Amino acid sequence: MTTPETPTPFLVFEGPEGAGKSTQIEHLAARLRERGHDVLVTREPGGTPPGDRIRSVLLDPELDMAPETEFLLYAAARAEHVRSLIAPALNAGRIVLCDRFAASSVAYQGYGRGLDPTWVRDVNTHATQGLHPTATLLLDLPAAEGLARVAARGATDRLERADLAFHERVRDGFLRQAAEDARWTALDARQPEDTVREDVWQAVRPLFPTPVPPS
Repeated sequence: MTTPETPTPFLVFEGPEGAGKSTQIEHLAARLRERGHDVLVTREPGGTPPGDRIRSVLLDPELDMAPETEFLLYAAARAEHVRSLIAPALNAGRIVLCDRFAASSVAYQGYGRGLDPTWVRDVNTHATQGLHPTATLLLDLPAAEGLARVAARGATDRLERADLAFHERVRDGFLRQAAEDARWTALDARQPEDTVREDVWQAVRPLFPTPVPPS
């Protein structure tokens, strides 16, 4: 099992709905591959067959569930994700870029749903077997602006349909975590896509000082 001291970079993108995480992960992955790095891009919930099944339940707008149920489903998907995909990739020397990780549960189910953040963190520690991101990039923007972006895309999922007050609490949860952990970098996701792309690169560039020579 990979430990928190794994030298291979494990980078996580976090943020409120509509912040552009998926887009920026793809930009960074392309840049790293151009420099010769082996990169795995994945997401939560999901990344594995069991995780994708759980994702379909969690995001189904026709379902309602208790906050504890919601979080434990996320934790189950996360445990499978780490054991079956993330840890093996890191152990093989692959850079892992992940769209959301344990901090999302602290923000969404802790601050957003009102569960005890300490309990959420404790369960996350067991689910991930202590694996922590090398760096976390928080793409931040006001909740109302993010939801407007989501609405413009069309159909919304169960979490995206939650009210504005919920999403404002989620954003606050992310900002609080960023303020408490030096491994986090908060970036202004209201800026143009190309500007955010360069901000992301400047934030992670120290982890990749030189390109990988051709084999």
